[in-house]
Amino acid sequence: MNPNFQPFVPGANAGVTPSNDVLKEEYEVSVLGGPQSSMAARTTVVNIQTDTVVPDHIVWSLFNTLFFNTCCLGFVAFAFSVKSRDRKMVGDVIGAQSYASTAKCLNIWAVVLGLLVIIAVIITVVIITSGVLRGYRDSYHLPQD
Repeated sequence: MNPNFQPFVPGANAGVTPSNDVLKEEYEVSVLGGPQSSMAARTTVVNIQTDTVVPDHIVWSLFNTLFFNTCCLGFVAFAFSVKSRDRKMVGDVIGAQSYASTAKCLNIWAVVLGLLVIIAVIITVVIITSGVLRGYRDSYHLPQD
């Protein structure tokens, strides 16, 4: 350390070692925030960028895997949702968005095809049931309603 080193204390005379009272007073002023003046206060603006939210559609994909797994689209959508979540955890937002977009598209197709299959099954059951009942009535010569 430099033997000529003297701590800088504002308001203290140069070359004179400050007393404890002066240091204590300076410390108290700095802790209290310093003197208030009529000048404009300085402000600091910190811009915090929020993380881009990337929906991974994992719950929707799981639902489609369990209930609307037409042509295995639900399972494939679930795989892409998991890949999207993995990319998001690594910090690759663009990759996560790409996988999430693919999962969303596959989920839409899985729901549409699943609903079409359900509607087709209902129509088929109604047609077959009405045909069986009509045939039963005709074979036993029952009166028609």
